[in-house]
Amino acid sequence: MKPNNSAILLFEDGREFHGSSLGYIGETTGEICFNTGMSGYQEILTDPSYCKQIVTMTSPHIGNYGVNAEDIESDHIQVAGFIIKEATDIPSNWRSTQSIGNYLNEQKIVGIQNVDTRSITRHIRDEGAMNGIISAIDSNIDSLKQKLLQVPSMSGLDLAKLVTTKKPYTWSKNKSAKKYKVAAIDYGIKHNILRLLESYGCKITVFPANTSANDIIEFNPDGIFLSNGPGDPAAVTYGIDTVKSLLGLKPIFGICLGHQILCLALGAKTFKLKFGHRGINHPVRNNETGVVEITSQNHGFAVDLNSLPKNVVSTHINLNDNTSEGIRCKDIPAFSVQYHPESSPGPHDSRYLFQQFLDMMKK
Repeated sequence: MKPNNSAILLFEDGREFHGSSLGYIGETTGEICFNTGMSGYQEILTDPSYCKQIVTMTSPHIGNYGVNAEDIESDHIQVAGFIIKEATDIPSNWRSTQSIGNYLNEQKIVGIQNVDTRSITRHIRDEGAMNGIISAIDSNIDSLKQKLLQVPSMSGLDLAKLVTTKKPYTWSKNKSAKKYKVAAIDYGIKHNILRLLESYGCKITVFPANTSANDIIEFNPDGIFLSNGPGDPAAVTYGIDTVKSLLGLKPIFGICLGHQILCLALGAKTFKLKFGHRGINHPVRNNETGVVEITSQNHGFAVDLNSLPKNVVSTHINLNDNTSEGIRCKDIPAFSVQYHPESSPGPHDSRYLFQQFLDMMKK
């Protein structure tokens, strides 16, 4: 490895790690979390659900296959910072256009490498997700602690408003026939969700997170999609109010934050997980078929199963900690999952959910 500027990672509880600068020489703050995926780092970096978060990769070597223009989930890097054991300076893949370090530097994202990511992950698992700071320009611990005091907690934070589209747009990437008109509410939507909806014959118009129920009703879609996104779902009050007004009017399908917002609109509650679920190998049981699906996940909050109203059925459960992974309504056409069936990156076990949405719209 070529020599890099020194950098420091400081947790808000005072735990510190010293390593080398990766990407942009600067300073960044955010909630520190970890992702267990061995691949898919470019999709992770560009996932809007990671807004205001510093991501630790548990796999020791990151950047082996480089970076390209296709494997992105939004138009720029969304993470607040990046923590890895070791970056690959010379990637090997025919699709690669640049290294991970150059990619981060180009988009002014501060990272750190040559740190013990196993120890960092164990610290988060033991103590819970917390804020932290990465700095390659300030090595004074007291100074860094003062800066950390200014960083807000993820609880109570509405971040959907930061990552949502500013105005409605139509997603159209292929010329296949489109049977169904879908209104997708963007709380931080991923490109692969849009790609898959389109591949299933949906003509998608993406609406800002604060779009009113009246605007959606006036658009008159065949179905409504509620997207993934960052932050505390309970803080997205305008989104919850909109979904409340839309319940029962059209089929609704939610993913991740969309799942949480649908559940809150139905009267359930959410809570913050100790360290969240982030990776591409999480086992989820489908309660209605008994089948275990291996899933891609990225969330720090969950729906309280004990708070589900009587007209809501728990359809999927996380086999690691028995938290909610999916629901459906008995009396209206609405369902959602906590995990990512579009799985970019990850397994394709749950793609059937897109067909389920289509079947609802057919009726």
